[in-house]
Amino acid sequence: MGSGVVHHGLRLSFLLLFSMLFEPFEKDVKLVWDFVSVIFGCGLVCCVFWFFLKLILSSLTQLKHIDLCKKKIGSAELAFEHAAWMSKQFQAFGDLFDEAIKLGLTAIQTQNPGFYYQQAAYYAQERKQLASMLCNHDSSVVYPNPDPLETQTGVLDFYGQRPWRQGILSFDLSDPEKEKLGILALQLKEKNVLHSELIIALLSNAVAQFKKYKCPRMKSHLMVQMGEEYYYAKDYTKALKLLDYVMCEYRSEGWWTLLTSILTTALKCSYLMAQLKDYITYSLELLGRASTLKEDQKSRIEKNLIKVLMNESPDPEPDCDATAVKASQKLWADRVSLAGSNVFTIEVQDFIPFVQCKAKFLAPSFHVDVPVQFDVYLRADCPHPIRFSKLCISFNNQDYNQYCVVEEAYQKSDILEQSSQGTMCLVPGKTRKFTFKFVAKTEDVGKKIEITSVDLILGSESGRCVILNWRGGGGDAASSQEALQAARSFRRRPKLPDNEVHWDSLTIQASTMIISRVPNISVQLRHEPPALTNEMYCLIVTVQSHEETVAKDVKLTAGLKPGQDANLTQKTQVTLRGTDACDESFPALLPDIPVGDLQPGEKLEKPIYIRCGTVGARMFLVYVSYLINTVVEGKEILCKCHRLEHLDRVFADIPFLLMTDILSASPWPLTIVTSQLQLSPSMTPVDQLESYVENVVLQTGESASECFCLRCPPVTNATGVATGCYIISWKRSSPVESVPVVSTVITLPHVIVESIPLHVNADLPSFGRVRESLPVRYHLQNKTNLVQDVEVSVEPSDAFMFSGLKQIRLRILPGTQQEMLYNFYPLMAGYQQLPSLHVNLLRFPNFTNQLLRRFIPTHIFVKPQGRQADDNSIAAA
Repeated sequence: MGSGVVHHGLRLSFLLLFSMLFEPFEKDVKLVWDFVSVIFGCGLVCCVFWFFLKLILSSLTQLKHIDLCKKKIGSAELAFEHAAWMSKQFQAFGDLFDEAIKLGLTAIQTQNPGFYYQQAAYYAQERKQLASMLCNHDSSVVYPNPDPLETQTGVLDFYGQRPWRQGILSFDLSDPEKEKLGILALQLKEKNVLHSELIIALLSNAVAQFKKYKCPRMKSHLMVQMGEEYYYAKDYTKALKLLDYVMCEYRSEGWWTLLTSILTTALKCSYLMAQLKDYITYSLELLGRASTLKEDQKSRIEKNLIKVLMNESPDPEPDCDATAVKASQKLWADRVSLAGSNVFTIEVQDFIPFVQCKAKFLAPSFHVDVPVQFDVYLRADCPHPIRFSKLCISFNNQDYNQYCVVEEAYQKSDILEQSSQGTMCLVPGKTRKFTFKFVAKTEDVGKKIEITSVDLILGSESGRCVILNWRGGGGDAASSQEALQAARSFRRRPKLPDNEVHWDSLTIQASTMIISRVPNISVQLRHEPPALTNEMYCLIVTVQSHEETVAKDVKLTAGLKPGQDANLTQKTQVTLRGTDACDESFPALLPDIPVGDLQPGEKLEKPIYIRCGTVGARMFLVYVSYLINTVVEGKEILCKCHRLEHLDRVFADIPFLLMTDILSASPWPLTIVTSQLQLSPSMTPVDQLESYVENVVLQTGESASECFCLRCPPVTNATGVATGCYIISWKRSSPVESVPVVSTVITLPHVIVESIPLHVNADLPSFGRVRESLPVRYHLQNKTNLVQDVEVSVEPSDAFMFSGLKQIRLRILPGTQQEMLYNFYPLMAGYQQLPSLHVNLLRFPNFTNQLLRRFIPTHIFVKPQGRQADDNSIAAA
């Protein structure tokens, strides 16, 4: 018999079984439990059967038997049994689903065992609620004796039968007293069940599944429920651990209502464990702008926070277990009596407290002789005004910390300030500004001063002290999101008094740069350009002091500005004496030439002599530095001031062009008598060498050019090949014929010669015409001693249609060439891009199409189509 027939028979048998079970199931609610027990076993077997066949849809369909039993609660006094049965059904199905996945079944985000474990946990929570209502007996109620849940033989007549109904085969329950005792026994047993442990186990399974199938929102939601169950189970440590993990996600995503609910539970846990730092942290955040609590609830939390800071026990949190509250009050009393660490530092970047902070330097940079100024803005969101004891700012240079401290002494009872007076009192909804300034140190010139932290201290050392620490210039976990929303908002802000600012309009500027003092001297240069080659060119530097005090240790740096061509550095010498015979041992830059001191108004002239060995433009640097004493904010500092004035390669055996440009810089007209190109032995001309600038007259600023086509054979020297020299014969234009002719010899630069495996050149007309055929012939020449395998393809262009091989693979023998013919058909007039030829060499993968474009044209000019006059129009004219 085939397996398909067997499976079909089993399916029919299960369907018949369920129909027989549900027929009496509808008649009497008193026997519901007897039937659902059997239904549970049969339904589980059916699901196992479908999972074994990997028919998940059939298994899900079979699970619908739960819907048929969902409203059949049975006896209302044992409703918790129905919830337990529903929970067990979903848990069993989740276990089966998970086992089937391990055997190869595929699950997805929207259909995985996590949903069934979650549903099982939901019914377990419902079971817990029903048990708390139905099993809430007085301590005087005792367990029935004899036990109605035991039988004489220890076994039941049939599966699912109530123990006290042995021998009863009808729907008529003739002994109500036995029924009451049996129900009481089940209720008392249910009272001892650890429901939270069952719920936590199911939620843990669901979290693991949602984590596996990457469902972060579902995972976070169930972790909150796990934390709440740990709270009900009085395991507050684990509850806080789970809730803390989820808080970070809800803060970053802005789920403020959910965050408030979690914080409320976390505050209860920290109170019941008497955890000081956690209690203070959660209180600070529940008072903040992210909290959705009502004002009276915030007021209660704020008063409790002040009690903790005054080393007193806070009032109990509402809705806490009475027994746990009594135990926590003893712990709080111990905390008050113990003289432990009373200083708590809280990193504000990780949460959203009720105080906001923004620090801002008034400028992105400050001169060293100007005081550095910055403002610190604070804003409170708590219900009542509150007084802080100290505000201090820390910098990357700790020497400045001492200048940026605000401190105010007060009595412990004045933390909640009612009059809203005082330097350190913050009024809810109002922005308070603190201004600081200090004098930067001279050694910090050119450096950045950064605010590393802002510390706001709440409380005092006599009680408890909480340090709110902002890294950098302020901001908390919600600041970046709020700043983005404010930037995108187009709402008009209401007008405020002159002494107030809009908090959203403030930006954080946590760093500034210290720059040199503005020099109060003048530097002038006097010289007569241009400088002649090998001339001792004189440059006179005039320095005059406009300072009010003596400029000390004046130093002068003069010479060629660094960073220019290395050849200029070698051919430029600088000296202080014009009689020196400068050679290459003289430097191009003279640094730190001592000048002495300059009195106020004194002028100093210093000649500098420069020798230029080659022709060309040069940039010179003159740099004057000095020291001066100045007074800033009553402090004398020493400032340092200063003032400033200010084709490489060819391919072997491939023709290339050499272009020369002659520019006349003479104030008089010059006549180019002739020009001559003398090539080195390694270069050969392609055409006959002729002068194209013969007898050309150049005025000042005019230029003349000529072009030569050359070829370089393969060479072994890869460093460079000499091109030759270019000789220009010229004279001053004059009617007198006896003016002598001057010959200037210019050495041409060396070129690097490289070999190329394949040379491509194209034969095509100089222009095309719209809708007229344009023949193009490509020549592919193998320049190696190897057989070349070449892949050729043509990429179309929008301006052309073409006929020819679009893609081909061919083989070219050594030293031979292959021709490829294409007919291009222009579609548009103008300077158009030709279809691109792409060549791929299998033996030389480094041969790129970018190199290929150096040999073949990429664009061509296309003329518009001309109009042809017909005979009829001519006759009519």
